[in-house]
Amino acid sequence: MKLNRPLLAFAALTACYLAALLISDARHDMFARLPALASIMPALMGMAFLSFFLRYLRWYYLLRRTGHGQPFGLGFCIYLSGFAYTATPGKVGELIRIRYLQRLGIAHEQVLSAFIYERGWDLLVVLLLAMPGMLAAPIFPLLALFVGAVLLVLAILMRQPRWLGRLHARLRLYRCRRLYRLMRLLQRGVRGGLRWLGWQDMLVAAVAGLAAWSLTATAFVWLVQSLSPGMAWWPLFSSYPLAMLAGAASMLPGGIGSTESVIVASLLWQGASMPTAVLAAVGIRFATMWFAVLLGMVAIVLAEWKLPDHTTH
Repeated sequence: MKLNRPLLAFAALTACYLAALLISDARHDMFARLPALASIMPALMGMAFLSFFLRYLRWYYLLRRTGHGQPFGLGFCIYLSGFAYTATPGKVGELIRIRYLQRLGIAHEQVLSAFIYERGWDLLVVLLLAMPGMLAAPIFPLLALFVGAVLLVLAILMRQPRWLGRLHARLRLYRCRRLYRLMRLLQRGVRGGLRWLGWQDMLVAAVAGLAAWSLTATAFVWLVQSLSPGMAWWPLFSSYPLAMLAGAASMLPGGIGSTESVIVASLLWQGASMPTAVLAAVGIRFATMWFAVLLGMVAIVLAEWKLPDHTTH
């Protein structure tokens, strides 16, 4: 769990994103309308932060159910540290939390299990939130199929972990050491999710997920209606979850590009102007994803200070 390469990759990704914004501004004169976001952006970030906290409560609960407690404040800092790597395919960079939770005595397999369990519930919850207003969207059936396929594979692997066991045995036979270690870790992580399949755990995961992602969807509604008053509430509410699913399905780092494209397309489909759609897409991404990355960077600094790696001394 080293920091240098991911940080360099993030810097390159940020530079590409800024270049794309400059190109967009040349076409839509977007920067001239940025002051319209200034008054609402703190509230959007506040709602995003509350969403992150609700998701942390779920994470804290899941780890407590394994018998591993953690200091609540420090645990929140460690949870936020993963957001520094939100802009990675499938958000797998968030597993940087392993670096710090291991120092608190929590095994990496348990962290991986909680991560996979969270991602599965997030996919289902976001799909449900996209349904009320975007059920008729042309892309919805494909995204529903993607979510169904992912959840089906997870369910099968949880119930039949020996399938992954056979795969990593073959990889070991053919001396594919890196893939073998990855498959062995994945097998343990998926199998560990079985401990949270009770009704109480699933109810907590579902309610926390619905509350957290509903907050960000509501923030998006607020943003768009401040830019273009009078647009229908439910289609706007479902537009952001739909875009999040598209970003997840694309497997691009942080869904960058694909998420924004679906936001713009859904707003145009609802009758918004192109400048409004582009500004809304950029505004909500800065208030959520890029704000999360900034919080994650700060959290990493704090976590490194609070939990130094004594093995390097």
